[in-house]
Amino acid sequence: MEEKDMGKYRKNLPQMTGDNLFLSDGGMETALIFLQGIDLAHFASFVLLGNEDGRKSLTRYYEDFLPIARSGGAGFVLDTATWRANPDWGQQLGYDLPALKAVNEAAVELCARLRGKWEMPANPIVINGAIGPRGDGYKAGRMEAAEAEEYHAFQVGVFADTEADMVSATTMNTVNEAIGIARAAKGHDMPCAVSFTVETDGRLADGTSLREAVERTDEGTGGSPVYYMINCAHPTHFEQALKRGEGWIERVYGIRANASAKSHAELDEATELDAGDPLDLARHYRRLTASFPSMRVLGGCCGTDHRHIQQICIQCLEAA
Repeated sequence: MEEKDMGKYRKNLPQMTGDNLFLSDGGMETALIFLQGIDLAHFASFVLLGNEDGRKSLTRYYEDFLPIARSGGAGFVLDTATWRANPDWGQQLGYDLPALKAVNEAAVELCARLRGKWEMPANPIVINGAIGPRGDGYKAGRMEAAEAEEYHAFQVGVFADTEADMVSATTMNTVNEAIGIARAAKGHDMPCAVSFTVETDGRLADGTSLREAVERTDEGTGGSPVYYMINCAHPTHFEQALKRGEGWIERVYGIRANASAKSHAELDEATELDAGDPLDLARHYRRLTASFPSMRVLGGCCGTDHRHIQQICIQCLEAA
């Protein structure tokens, strides 16, 4: 692979240096389902990459967020629409491995076109290959780390041959799966972030604390993840788990919280979108970033959209 075909920021991720704020998008799947009225089987947005109408829907979605970063003078971490684009979920949706390879590549290509349109010197855009859990993001998986590494190496390997700058293990609810993805990324020389999700008690689905999850993942990978995040939980679910002055918290660089304070079980049963209060959510982010300055990659998860990211940008830039 020629150097020009690699991610432009792969060897020097801009969100890792300086104090600049980096935004990201919101709850992609919930926004597409509830705001654009698109039916997504198995919560899989990657299926939209297969036709022009679908790609236009994704472009509309992304372009609700990119102007916010530009006007706010912030960078942007642009996640691919590939959270479900792994072999098991792909098989359920009729995608074999060659088709999955093509759709992961198409997701990066779409993000690269958007970067070409929206990036400016003051607004670097990092393309992030999103990797979701093998199973249900709300229920603890059962893989050993070696099995997870072998399983996720396919998707990591596809991203390694594209313009993606990094990959992220997103909505992780077990340490073993996080370790496996991070090891696979290290094997392909890809920067990797790990984002854990927690229940209302601030712990992973199997009862592991956030501190233990970060420390065990670092121990099991030689500290290879570039940073950690927390996603798919409301700030009230995890604020109590964050302690100032503890070493592990310095590894947590970002938040992608849910709009709703409901539990995962309640959200699983919901038939209507709970968008919460964008301003109230943004104020939680403001308090968190003031208490933990390492947190500078800020986006949303289920129920959030451009309104939430706009308020997060306003509140956190004002505080900075």
